[in-house]
Amino acid sequence: MDERLTNFRGVIRNSSTSGDRFQSIVIGSGPGGSLTACLLAEAGHKVLLVEEGPYVRQEEVGSYSIKEMETKYRDGGLTVALGPTTVSYVEGRCVGGGSEINSGLYHRTPLEVLDRWRHEYKIDSFDDADLIPHFEACERDLRVSLMPGPAPASSLKLNEGASRLGWKSMEVPRWYRYDAPHNRAPSQGVRQSMTRTFIPRALAAGCELISDTRVSKLHRRGTRWSVGMKTRRLDGSANSYAIEADNIFVCGGATQTPALLRRSGIKKNIGNSLRLHPTVKVIARFSTPIQSNQTMVPVHQVREFAPRFAFGGSISTPAHFALSLLDHPGGVEQMTRDWRCFGAYYAMISGDGEGSVRHVPGLPSPLVHYKVSDTDLATLSDALLHLCRLLFAAGAVELYPSVVGMGPFRTVDELEQWPAVLPRRETRLMTIHMTSTCPMGENRALCATDSFGRVFDRPQLYVADASLLCTQPGVNPQGSIMAIVRRNVQAFLGQV
Repeated sequence: MDERLTNFRGVIRNSSTSGDRFQSIVIGSGPGGSLTACLLAEAGHKVLLVEEGPYVRQEEVGSYSIKEMETKYRDGGLTVALGPTTVSYVEGRCVGGGSEINSGLYHRTPLEVLDRWRHEYKIDSFDDADLIPHFEACERDLRVSLMPGPAPASSLKLNEGASRLGWKSMEVPRWYRYDAPHNRAPSQGVRQSMTRTFIPRALAAGCELISDTRVSKLHRRGTRWSVGMKTRRLDGSANSYAIEADNIFVCGGATQTPALLRRSGIKKNIGNSLRLHPTVKVIARFSTPIQSNQTMVPVHQVREFAPRFAFGGSISTPAHFALSLLDHPGGVEQMTRDWRCFGAYYAMISGDGEGSVRHVPGLPSPLVHYKVSDTDLATLSDALLHLCRLLFAAGAVELYPSVVGMGPFRTVDELEQWPAVLPRRETRLMTIHMTSTCPMGENRALCATDSFGRVFDRPQLYVADASLLCTQPGVNPQGSIMAIVRRNVQAFLGQV
């Protein structure tokens, strides 16, 4: 890790004045922002990387712990998209962004999705051959690979149930390093998040980093941009100032990027087309333990019915089980007695609903709205039914869906009265994949940026994060985000 990261808990560059000038300012240090800052700095640009949250090393807090939620998640993880059916979601708010809190599962964008985006949104230079070099480069840099040893028992349950039903199951590769010298548990590996990969590279190339700093507004001054910032000092006070740059790359994610652009007066096709993967969970109890002292997220997914829906495993700790079982008091009591026999699983759909992101004057967080369609509720019902059948085939003895008034189920025969559509207000939906609030392409009726992320009619202003994806890709989106961002930055630098 770069020496400067070891000398500061959060702020690499602690003081700024209005006289500072940069070629490029990158706002947001998640996968899109960190990769952007790294490539620009390595190309010789004077770059400033700005992050609203703190810098917290991976080893400072336990994975999936309350402390991690308090320090790395926006609003402690208590964020929701409002609508007739509320959807809970989480966002990283720390140096490294979502890469510091997610499970590291990696997919390339499915070819049929790329084709649909290219034709509907009219994206230039966007076929499989254009993107393969960028996927491959990211996979090398992040050490994307399968686990060297056996998967967690909770993950193998997915594979076992799918096998018994004749359904396709796969182990999903992850961006993990298994040969790190400081790794005490090689089977677990070390997540190759942004604070272990692109941020150290960016700093080594001369990039400067400010954490604990919120960007309030962007303003065009002649041929340059002025970026209004507010940095939190160690004593709790705030220092407000502005820094100028030739180029701005907004990388705050699918909610924060449109919120910043809209409060800066930039609104054309911004924040109007939020997409997400509506996800419903089920907690399964087995007759024998499937959990260990090592908190590991299942690495198997069942994609037999993709792209309509897919199954996977979720975080499995007593605290997360208790939260998911709030509507099943009997399940909480059972879990308290023997939590190691429990596993958390999900059914995920791409969804045809749409939402919006709006800045609300006076509030620090944007208003996020999403409408789950009736079709989505029917698809989610079918997906959850299939997942329950899979878990019974894997040996589950009790199932607790995250739907008020449904379950627990103890035999597969009890599933015969399953509803065709999940109840709108009683279904507890969540998502960790939010995209598409600034879609890219040359179709100006739909798109906020051109084919390479430049905001229309705004010179030297770019978006480089999940906002660019035209719709949900139907798979974990970080691979798509990073390949597209890498392509776009290289085009900006004239390297493609």
